[in-house]
Amino acid sequence: MTEQKEYDVIIIGAGPGGMTAAVYAARANLKVLVLDRGPYGGAMNNTDAVDNYPGFVDVKGPELGEKMYQTMMKFEPEFEYGDVQSVELDGNKKIVKTDNGDFVAPALVIATGADHRKIGVPGEEEFSGRGVSYCAVCDAPFFKGEDLVVVGGGDSAIEEGIYLTQLANSVTVIHRRDQLRAQPILQKRAFANPKMKFIWNAQTEEIVGDDNKVTAVKYRDKETGEEKEVPAAGVFIYVGILPQSDAFKGLGILDEKGWVVTDEQMHTSVPGIFALGDVRAKHLRQIANAVGDGSIAGQEAYNYIQSLND
Repeated sequence: MTEQKEYDVIIIGAGPGGMTAAVYAARANLKVLVLDRGPYGGAMNNTDAVDNYPGFVDVKGPELGEKMYQTMMKFEPEFEYGDVQSVELDGNKKIVKTDNGDFVAPALVIATGADHRKIGVPGEEEFSGRGVSYCAVCDAPFFKGEDLVVVGGGDSAIEEGIYLTQLANSVTVIHRRDQLRAQPILQKRAFANPKMKFIWNAQTEEIVGDDNKVTAVKYRDKETGEEKEVPAAGVFIYVGILPQSDAFKGLGILDEKGWVVTDEQMHTSVPGIFALGDVRAKHLRQIANAVGDGSIAGQEAYNYIQSLND
């Protein structure tokens, strides 16, 4: 029989929200385990610069992650590497099954985040954080007065494209179809925006750059087969975002797209299971609101443990 290590709270994910939840739970004198399949810091590790997190005028993403980790470990939670395969329920117990053994606790906090779909072209990985971005709210201020490209044609692509026009010189939308998939009200705003341009029936082929920065995007005209290039200092890619929630499919806490559904107190429909940050069904996905979610989830986990002892 597999040995099961027992805790008061298990937190799956060591991004900003998960680490904040650990701080609040461990400060309340609970026995806390933080699990992650990779380095602590989450998506911050892929962020070159953060300039919209209060208290830090200019900080690298990995540096901010390191500071959050040091704050968390001051309160002495346990930190383990493990890829979560599934979660099972046994009365009040939540059994977390990983490739590194099983862990058990009455309270579980899901902080696994979400991944942006990649387009898989040359230059995308190479220039990530150096002109390639998946978040206009995060990175638009770094491209003031520049010419930018948005890849995609859905709600997120058009909404974020409109947002970029507040700071950019121009925003060119490259879309593989001959019409947008975004809702009509967004299309109307985009077509009326003098800074927005559109390239239709175009397949993005390569992101070009030099000196560690993006300079252009190559695309192929799907009707003529001709390859063309549009100059750009930045490329914002919006072809989908995927919640990292496969391990929780059997719990009945996901919506039809795989996002974890919670109330404002981070409670899911299963007592003692909480979720926070980018894996939740929400609109804005930022470090600041992941931290806010984490403080609530950590405190609510404490309240749940107390209720079991009443």
